[in-house]
Amino acid sequence: MEEMIQEAAGQPVLVAYNYQSDLALIKVRFPKAELIGHAADTIDRWNTGKIPLLLAHPASAGHGLNLQSGGNIIVWFGLNWSLELYQQFNARLHRQGQTRPVFIHHLVMNDSIDLTVLEALENKHITQKALLDALKKDISGRLAPDLNLKLRGKQNE
Repeated sequence: MEEMIQEAAGQPVLVAYNYQSDLALIKVRFPKAELIGHAADTIDRWNTGKIPLLLAHPASAGHGLNLQSGGNIIVWFGLNWSLELYQQFNARLHRQGQTRPVFIHHLVMNDSIDLTVLEALENKHITQKALLDALKKDISGRLAPDLNLKLRGKQNE
């Protein structure tokens, strides 16, 4: 993680952690890192570039926060199995109003559960996308005949 922060060259970095033990390790190595929600103005200071390293748990920062003005770099310090939490956390930076490409980094070890979790998240994404595409196709197929009938009916009037 230290290398990723150095490569950021002073740009703010948002770090996702999952366990209190991980948070403790990060805080020991980066004592000036700020935890989201500990101060009322944390989000404002992040979005104005005043927080170089912001730490957040995906379950508490995954919905309703607009963090896209503060940075474009996410580091996942450990992953979780939830595709929703993963996608929603990444969407804190990768959303409307973001003016730069968003970079998402994963700290993983070879021959560990980390690779299995990444693969599971990708498989869940593929399955979810296939389901949503099928639903869109089905819904548009059901709406199209009804819409055509209504349009024909109006033309006959």
